[in-house]
Amino acid sequence: MKKNKEILKICAKPFSDNVIFYDSEFSSLDPEKGDLLSVGMVKMNGDELYFELEHEGEVDPWVEKNVAPYLTGEKISIEEAFKRMKKFAGSKTPFLVSYVDNYDAVYLKKIIGQAKRNLFHWMSIDIASMFFALGRNPEDFGDADKNGEFKKLGIDWKQYREHHALDDAKLLREYYLKIFKNDD
Repeated sequence: MKKNKEILKICAKPFSDNVIFYDSEFSSLDPEKGDLLSVGMVKMNGDELYFELEHEGEVDPWVEKNVAPYLTGEKISIEEAFKRMKKFAGSKTPFLVSYVDNYDAVYLKKIIGQAKRNLFHWMSIDIASMFFALGRNPEDFGDADKNGEFKKLGIDWKQYREHHALDDAKLLREYYLKIFKNDD
């Protein structure tokens, strides 16, 4: 914690509060053959957006077992998804913050293409790298509180469904807010 406080003295607070916490679920880890299945977004103030997308292609066995059971909502088209994200993002071009954006950003681009610059900053924020810089193991977030990180911060992670895009985005927001609150 001492090292974290020293780092936070240098960067007293995040660059911007205009962020949207984001998670997605997709049909395959191979972006060439996979499709986005669901998107969850949460603003700093707690406003939420969640939708599931129409999908008729193959789904990897792991996704079928761990993600598909949560996909029980109405399915919408890519065009409708774009409209909802545009309305949710508003006119101030927020930053997207995801746990590890390697896949989330690639799949998001499949929906919004080059229009991303009109909705969100072109660069998404990889919060795992932020945690690494703060001296925290970025894998602890994604491993169901293996090292008690959530418990130490007072987060009841069991209230969130793992591998559900909205719940993952909500948990990410709560974790982010606790990190900066506890390290002040």
